[in-house]
Amino acid sequence: MRCCSKLCSGRLRCNGAPSCCAGKAISIASMTWRLGMVRPDPSDRSQWSVVIPVLQEAQQLPSLLAQLQGPEEVWVVDGGSRDGSGQIARSMGAHWLRSAASRGVQLRLGAAQATRPWLLFLHADARLPSHWSSALARVLHDPAVAAAAFRLRVNGRGWKLRLLEQLVDWRCRCRGLPYGDQGLAMAADVYQRSGGYQPIPLMEDLELVQRLHRHGRVVQAPAAVQVSARRWQRLGVWRSSWRNAQLRRAWRQGVPIDQLAGRY
Repeated sequence: MRCCSKLCSGRLRCNGAPSCCAGKAISIASMTWRLGMVRPDPSDRSQWSVVIPVLQEAQQLPSLLAQLQGPEEVWVVDGGSRDGSGQIARSMGAHWLRSAASRGVQLRLGAAQATRPWLLFLHADARLPSHWSSALARVLHDPAVAAAAFRLRVNGRGWKLRLLEQLVDWRCRCRGLPYGDQGLAMAADVYQRSGGYQPIPLMEDLELVQRLHRHGRVVQAPAAVQVSARRWQRLGVWRSSWRNAQLRRAWRQGVPIDQLAGRY
């Protein structure tokens, strides 16, 4: 994610410094992928584009971007932050884009600009394992696998959070249904064939995962991503989980997304 001082020819003119020039950033392996040959090795971090949607994430974003100072390409898609999130992203070498404040819109925009053969979508409060690309490679090398997510670890104490982690693990192993806070990784061509993220404000992760199942298995990588406990602290673990379950049920029953977003 290191930046060069000159704007590379043909690259998007976003409000942030581009990553190193295209001729250097995209390896021979990437070029063979673009020509329809074998996908590059997903353990090679230079083959990854990381997309991070943000809204008022100045406190969380620096720690995540500090983990992404290698050869990967990073896109931070800002839904209208006023807390300096954009300045932080640019100062730490990420591409930065403005967007409507809708996670589905933000993720879709970031993916549309990504240039690498592997895509990783992360929330700003995620903290990656040090060997994240190798962990993903262990499962993504399997041609039967369409996408992968990390195991969930919540940064907080208490048996309720530990039980929550176990329930998430069960849901992913038995039903193949990771959520966006676990990170979602896949080959760019699989993303394109699936139709990608839809421009919706809620349920964008489940909606995509359901379509990914048509292209292969959705599995967990043998490593965990750590996330903030903030979303469970506001309402409590059980109330938050119950509310989310009710929203998912209503969505599956056909309640319009805009109506659900008003309840969220």
